[in-house]
Amino acid sequence: MKKILLIEDDHLIVKILDFILKKEGYEIHIANDGKDGIEKIGKTLPDLIITDIMMPYKSGLQITAYSKKNYPSIPIIMISVLGKEDLRVIEGFKLGVDDFIAKPFNYPELVFRIKRFV
Repeated sequence: MKKILLIEDDHLIVKILDFILKKEGYEIHIANDGKDGIEKIGKTLPDLIITDIMMPYKSGLQITAYSKKNYPSIPIIMISVLGKEDLRVIEGFKLGVDDFIAKPFNYPELVFRIKRFV
């Protein structure tokens, strides 16, 4: 079973994605802030990371930088509300983010994007 680490501080999105992705057959590990997310990367060694940009303690950009330095083969999908964060999305791609999807997102599209990696 493929493992996905979901790093997201919006509890509603976490509940929905946890339900949908488990239904798709993935093992889901959840971190509700960036610091916990970084700790769980090494503990779970996921096949894919899905991270928000803006979170408490560590941002999605910091998570991406850490992950790509220490675990470069793990793909990362970044999710975020567009707007002020447009420049952060570009920065995310520069750091090695493999894909980006804007909130609110279409869940079938997200599942399709996930299946491209795992």
